[in-house]
Amino acid sequence: MATMKIRELKDKRTKLGADARAIMDTAASEGRVMGAEETKRFDALMDERDQVDGTIERAERLLDDDRGRADDAPDDRRGSDEKAMAALRAYVIGGRGNLTPDQARALNAGNDPEGGYLLPPMQWIKELIKAVDDAVPLRGLATVHQLTATDSLGVPTLDTDLSDADWTSEIATGSQDDSLRLGKRELSPNPIAKRVKISRKLLRLTSGAAEELVRERLTYKFGVTQEKAFMTGDGNKKPLGLFTASADGIPTGRDVNSGSATGFTGNGLIDAKYTLKAAYWNNARWLFHRDALKIVRKLKTTTDEQYIWQPGLAADRPDVILDVPYVVSEFVPNTFTDGLYGGMIGDFKNYWIAESLALEIQRLVELYAETNQVGFIGRQELDAMPVLAEAFVRIKCAT
Repeated sequence: MATMKIRELKDKRTKLGADARAIMDTAASEGRVMGAEETKRFDALMDERDQVDGTIERAERLLDDDRGRADDAPDDRRGSDEKAMAALRAYVIGGRGNLTPDQARALNAGNDPEGGYLLPPMQWIKELIKAVDDAVPLRGLATVHQLTATDSLGVPTLDTDLSDADWTSEIATGSQDDSLRLGKRELSPNPIAKRVKISRKLLRLTSGAAEELVRERLTYKFGVTQEKAFMTGDGNKKPLGLFTASADGIPTGRDVNSGSATGFTGNGLIDAKYTLKAAYWNNARWLFHRDALKIVRKLKTTTDEQYIWQPGLAADRPDVILDVPYVVSEFVPNTFTDGLYGGMIGDFKNYWIAESLALEIQRLVELYAETNQVGFIGRQELDAMPVLAEAFVRIKCAT
């Protein structure tokens, strides 16, 4: 039944895209831009389709969760998971004093037990990380390394490459080339922390789902912090962002002029796409803020007056810009003026994230007693950076 519902939603998404495409095609065939009513109808169709996309994503996530719960698991493992989750629920609602000795051992963090630090069950951590992945679009495209046995991750880099091979004879070896130089960047996870305040009454009334409530709020807080750093972090005790020009990440040599001081032009985006080597096209994505996408949706090429944005007409095909799918993030720069970045194209698997699986939760009882609230602090460690500059092209507004 759920699978059938998702299929119906995808069919609806396809029809909405086709209707929007028809409006654009009608205007293009008549050699004019869309009128005010057409633009209003077009935007309404695309807004509705965006809402359907969100519903499909949530429905598929629920279906995956249902399938996961249906999988057979060893009884002892399942009992251990249920015991740990029960312990976490008791801790969230009533704190350490509400735990039995067995429950306290199940959540023992191994450090600073008097300070209120406890480790959530691994199942809970995995669910939070998966939820953060859904909330932070870049993580789903990046290469994520979970560090469990080391404090940092060395990233080998090719600072100077060899010249091309020589044509030579059967027994000759070609000229000696001493130009190869390898460097090494270090990804060292840095601490991040977020505090969530929840009313005691809400925890009490939602006792069956108290830990889900805490996880939902921490997901949002950790997601926002990470996404901001992935986009514009300066690399100082935090990730090095995609839109931060740096010799250690993506230098200014990978910038392309947008063709406009206040946004984009079709030719500017074409220049950006073809600045990226063809070897990266299969995995490439555009990365924009929704404000940028609103501009791009109405752009045409100057040669044949075709819209460069095209809706995916098949149920499982994404929308594309110049045949390349796009990703939207709220934290991509969206001030379109002289010399500022407004988007990029790249193969984002060359953005590496190194993180520790350890997630600690601290419960604050007395600090918010006067407002009848309980605080929770989550702590995690991660670092990230682009590891291959040529896999990215940034778009800069013209000066």
